[in-house]
Amino acid sequence: MSTAQAKRHKPRRTQLTSVNDDGSRYIIHPADTTGIFTNCRRILATLLILFYAALPWIKIGGYPAVFLDTNAMRFHFFGLTFVSHDIWLGFFLITGLGFGLFYVTSLFGRIWCGWACPQTVFLEHVYRRIERWLEGDAPKRRKLDEAPWTMNKVARRGLKHGIFLFISAAIAHMFMAYFVSIPALWDMMQHSPREHWSVFLFVFVYTALLYFNFAWFREQLCIIICPYGRLQSALIDDHSVVIGYDENRGEPRGKVSDPNAADCIDCNRCVQVCPTGIDIRQGLQMECVGCSNCIDACDSIMDKVGRPRGLIRYDSFQGLAGEKTRWIRPRTIAYSILMFIGMAVMYFSMSGLSSASITVWRMGGPPYHVDESYVRNQYMVRITNRKNQPTSFSLSMENSHPEYIVNGIDQPLLIDGNGDSLKALVVLAPRESYDGESTMLLNVLDEKGNIIADRSVEFIGPDPALLK
Repeated sequence: MSTAQAKRHKPRRTQLTSVNDDGSRYIIHPADTTGIFTNCRRILATLLILFYAALPWIKIGGYPAVFLDTNAMRFHFFGLTFVSHDIWLGFFLITGLGFGLFYVTSLFGRIWCGWACPQTVFLEHVYRRIERWLEGDAPKRRKLDEAPWTMNKVARRGLKHGIFLFISAAIAHMFMAYFVSIPALWDMMQHSPREHWSVFLFVFVYTALLYFNFAWFREQLCIIICPYGRLQSALIDDHSVVIGYDENRGEPRGKVSDPNAADCIDCNRCVQVCPTGIDIRQGLQMECVGCSNCIDACDSIMDKVGRPRGLIRYDSFQGLAGEKTRWIRPRTIAYSILMFIGMAVMYFSMSGLSSASITVWRMGGPPYHVDESYVRNQYMVRITNRKNQPTSFSLSMENSHPEYIVNGIDQPLLIDGNGDSLKALVVLAPRESYDGESTMLLNVLDEKGNIIADRSVEFIGPDPALLK
């Protein structure tokens, strides 16, 4: 066996599938497969990629469907606009998504990884499709790896990596469009990188990372870096539906002609199509991403040898053992409760958002001023219109001192969609009425006079005894 062939030797299952016995990288070239699950995954992957690419183009309420405007600190999600004051809602969004993923995992294992994770979607349905088109099936790709660098190999590899770089750059630019919008991105692309160096640097680095990941690192991201696979043992139980091998039906393995053998003919087709190189017949493993390639591969072999499908299938450990799978159990009940609590809190929090927000701060300089007639406090008020269209707002002040004079709230404010209005507010307390510090309430009113936002305002001054 040559040195090159030794490095290509399949590692024993006592170690990671992507590592050889000597610690070197074992390059996995999964074979292509066809079948109902593969076809469904390709359709879903196409829809997800189109969805990802279309969102910055689709306008809802005058803005892209998803637009994370970090410069203005406004975030647009399908017609809803959030400002920096609403970032706390992200906690409920993230925790809700987390519990939702836990819930799905407790029911169906790592179905997210195999069907909808961006790593799997782009690697299996874009980059590896291109690789198969240019370099052939798995045996041809392995043969090309071991072949000397001829003009044919240089041309194939050069074209492949050129396309990989182009696609990585396209994905990176589309990702940046979520933050700057398509028109702004196109304008930046037509100017020197120095004019928008931070955006250029981000796209350049992100492109390089994508290229490195999809061209070389690949399944190692799922096996080594992603923590989700390591959480799998804590999130699933014997009733979770995962991809499994039916030992009762498949063992002992043997040739089709062997009357003493069970259904598994030990063709290793399930191993050849696995994107992480595992043998599912050894049981559920950390490296399994739930992609279902082994199911379609095994079913196709069963069809050829005239045996029933389902030797490898989606089932629970209980189901594989011939027992009944329980869908409702303490784990799923707990995750359901946590998920619905998160959804309820998120719903009521979002329903309580008003069409405007108000921020008040004290002007620079002394905190208050005293003259012969008044104790004066000065504030700056910022009103933000959360709506996507121009809206008129007005201000009112509630306090327990009707003698106080408030300047700056007499005129309505017409604010552009998602715009701000900044104005000064002066509160005058007559010396004879001033009795110390107090709290007032500044209200924002809509066009119908309804209070839609408010902010407490502290009025401060000297000790009243000093003014007598």
